[in-house]
Amino acid sequence: MWMAIAEWVETLRANIAQHPEKLSGVEGTFQFILTGEEGGAFYAQAAGGRVEVAEGQAPDPSVTITMSAEDFGELMAGRLNPMTAFMSGRLKLQGDIGLALRLQSLLG
Repeated sequence: MWMAIAEWVETLRANIAQHPEKLSGVEGTFQFILTGEEGGAFYAQAAGGRVEVAEGQAPDPSVTITMSAEDFGELMAGRLNPMTAFMSGRLKLQGDIGLALRLQSLLG
């Protein structure tokens, strides 16, 4: 059973609150598009060492990450490496690839 988007948002907020130092130098907006039965959209906007996470579509995302909700669950649980997911086509990126490389620190 996978989490609903609202639960992913809360999990991401908790990860960020526990480790704000991991966001040092991260500036931009990550748009997440999750496909499948538990899919939906949310975004994380990082600026000045702070991150706001919200459901829905960001007005002007720096990078858009598209993947299945199931794969996102595996990513959040640490069972799927973001680079492996990208190289296998399970994670698709559009926009600032350099910012996307900071994804692992934002999620973990």
